Amino acid sequence: MKNHIVSAFRLTLVMLAVVGIYLIVVYGGSKILPNQGNAEIINYKGQKFYANVGQEFKSEKYFQGRPSSVNYNAAGSGGSNKGPSNEEYLETVQKRIDTLKLQNPEMASAKVPVELVTASGSGLDPDISEEGALYQAKRIAKIRNLSVEKINTLIKDQTQKPFLGLFGPSKVNVLKLNIALDQIK
Repeated sequence: MKNHIVSAFRLTLVMLAVVGIYLIVVYGGSKILPNQGNAEIINYKGQKFYANVGQEFKSEKYFQGRPSSVNYNAAGSGGSNKGPSNEEYLETVQKRIDTLKLQNPEMASAKVPVELVTASGSGLDPDISEEGALYQAKRIAKIRNLSVEKINTLIKDQTQKPFLGLFGPSKVNVLKLNIALDQIK
């Protein structure tokens, strides 16, 4: 019995050390990331927005982000858990495609970027691909009476390259893009 207690105590100490080292590595690693592991808060027109949480933009004069399966509620993030073999899921995606094509009639024959019609795993993804933003450029240019080239340049300027040029895809933060869009004179 004494041997079992000693073994269990040793195992507990070893696991505390392993988990402690892991936590230190993760915490230290977060401090070298762009936001040091903290939320990015943007104050705009007297309101506070979190740039790392998806926002809903209902107006047609703004770029739309990824759909959310949790209605952009950061308190309850989560996916829908429905896969490509689920009929209900396929109907939802098809409705989103139809709506997107109605909103962007100039792009009716273009391939629809997948992130504009499918929700992310958290339901709160703040970013879309550069292709997703470019898909919406003609609609934005027309509604705001701007040239498509100006909108495309804005998208290129707002595109974030992969971390260290290696990790992850290029992406566009929809909140930052829409704020920059509002600031065009």
